[in-house]
Amino acid sequence: MKIAFLTPEFSHENLGHSGGIGTSIKHLAIALVKQNHNISILVYGQKEDGFFSEGGIDVYKIKNPKLKGVSWYLTKKKIEKLANKLHKEQKIDIIEAPDWTGITSFIKPSCPIIIRLHGSDTYFCHLDNRKVKAVNKYHEKKALKNANGIISVSNYTAALTNTLFGLKLDYTVIHNGIDLKLFSSKTFISNEKTVLYFGTLIRKKGLLELPYIFNKINEKYPEVKLVLVGKDSPDIKSHSLSTWQLMQSLFTKEALLQVEYIGAVPYSEMREHIEKATLCVFPTFAEALPVSWLEAMALQKPIVASNVGWAKEIIDDGEDGFLIHPKAHQNYANKIIELLENEALRNQFSIAARKKITSKFSSEIVAKQSIQFYKKTIDAHSFS
Repeated sequence: MKIAFLTPEFSHENLGHSGGIGTSIKHLAIALVKQNHNISILVYGQKEDGFFSEGGIDVYKIKNPKLKGVSWYLTKKKIEKLANKLHKEQKIDIIEAPDWTGITSFIKPSCPIIIRLHGSDTYFCHLDNRKVKAVNKYHEKKALKNANGIISVSNYTAALTNTLFGLKLDYTVIHNGIDLKLFSSKTFISNEKTVLYFGTLIRKKGLLELPYIFNKINEKYPEVKLVLVGKDSPDIKSHSLSTWQLMQSLFTKEALLQVEYIGAVPYSEMREHIEKATLCVFPTFAEALPVSWLEAMALQKPIVASNVGWAKEIIDDGEDGFLIHPKAHQNYANKIIELLENEALRNQFSIAARKKITSKFSSEIVAKQSIQFYKKTIDAHSFS
């Protein structure tokens, strides 16, 4: 099968910064190539038009046309023209796009379009208690209604999406997956006890709760380190240009001395930071189904994560991780401390976590499930 992914991001050094959507698409694309499918990536929002091919994946860089008031419309029509050209040349059979900002709202290609719900702007604004832009909500709803099929990375995300848009769309849940070969676990011995957070430094991921949590850990275990790896970001509520700057003022002086902020690193280097950690923390408020959790679990790291929404679709609390509300600072700190103190429990969580990723969240499994959905959608489109 020939599948195209239309996306604002893809994890590759030639394409700029990539977040969770870009990472999840890459894991899936690699798995599909291994199963002998042809993959094209259409990445809009690029600085220039271009094309390159790597690892059996064709990448089309799309520069958005700039014309005040109609740039988004022109971009969509440019994408539509490219998609129809590739379909006519028999290079693609189906297109998958994310729900973010409704990029496909005015795109009507000659092949079917699938939307995979990674979390729309409407969805994340709701979780973050912010007002969504009316234009974004309009395009996201239109794109969903026009799609030939809907996949969601979590049941929670799909159900909430239907509620927020007042829709009753049929959907199939196919969780995000990761390439287990890239995240094969190995023993890393360290005398330091290190708590790791990796991901964007941003309010919606609980980064302004983490200082309060770590302060309580520091009171009991002043030698424990907190390591932060990820891109800094502005804070939309305070209008600060730096979430990291806001965080520093929330740590006690003693706790801040034990915090190391590394900043953004290439994806290829992330594994080393995970392996060095004693455990990982994700006190987030807003996700769909985070790849970062899967990566930490695949590398057999016990995690303490948020108990919001999607979390129970990944972690069974007390069996392969702990789930605590991010604002329950003392309870959250207590679970981290429990893992720091109890090596047997860390080992128990580590083994159980890896087993779950292998059985439910490998990209090989996700690729097979996706292909079944694509085939069903193409068959339905052919007879419509």
